[in-house]
Amino acid sequence: MSEITENIPRHVCVIMDGNGRWALSHGLQRKDGHRQGVEAVREATEFAARKGIRYLSLFAFSEENWGRPKSETDAIMSLMVHAIHRETPTLMKNNVRCLFIGDIEHLQPDVLERMDACMNQTSDNTGLTLVVAVNYSGKWDIMQAVNRLMEEQPCGKHPVTSETLSRYLSTAGIPDPDLMIRTSGEMRISNFMLWQLAYTELYFTPVLWPDFRNPDFEAAIESFTNRKRRFGKIEESL
Repeated sequence: MSEITENIPRHVCVIMDGNGRWALSHGLQRKDGHRQGVEAVREATEFAARKGIRYLSLFAFSEENWGRPKSETDAIMSLMVHAIHRETPTLMKNNVRCLFIGDIEHLQPDVLERMDACMNQTSDNTGLTLVVAVNYSGKWDIMQAVNRLMEEQPCGKHPVTSETLSRYLSTAGIPDPDLMIRTSGEMRISNFMLWQLAYTELYFTPVLWPDFRNPDFEAAIESFTNRKRRFGKIEESL
């Protein structure tokens, strides 16, 4: 289903914001906004696969989101279990590999069971890699990487390089994002992939996530292709 075009980002990450506000603006409950957000996830995943994007990372649930009312977090987790189960056949059909990152060991058993089943079933797919961040925090990712590194290389026997630390992040083996999209008009990265976003191009749109559709994704890609990425260098040296 790929229709690869030139100059597209290899890795796009998305902070999917605005589900609750979308629901309230439509006279619905916040959980209804999260349910509608799943439809936007499906469309964005299919769009990324068609465009030839190799990695699509979605910030589904942050560590800080546990501070929301329990009724909302319970609804999100329940929705996640059903969505993973329902969407896995579609991922298989579209040759999409699915990975879950974050401090997922502390999630409920039914959530972990669905995650493991989805990752195992899609592990051999060779198209788009869909990375879903659940109970994720950029600070947590860096801290857990440092702790794992210290366990394997105690007492500072070897100098730590950025390449070394990157191998212990939850995104090890995945290229850093080229483009980060955040919906709903908020202009911050909210503790998402703090290490990985060092030189990522940022794109903010006022569109609420449930309303984010292919033309909106296309606009973000077009913005990216019109930028010059210098990585701290001057243009003449590139």
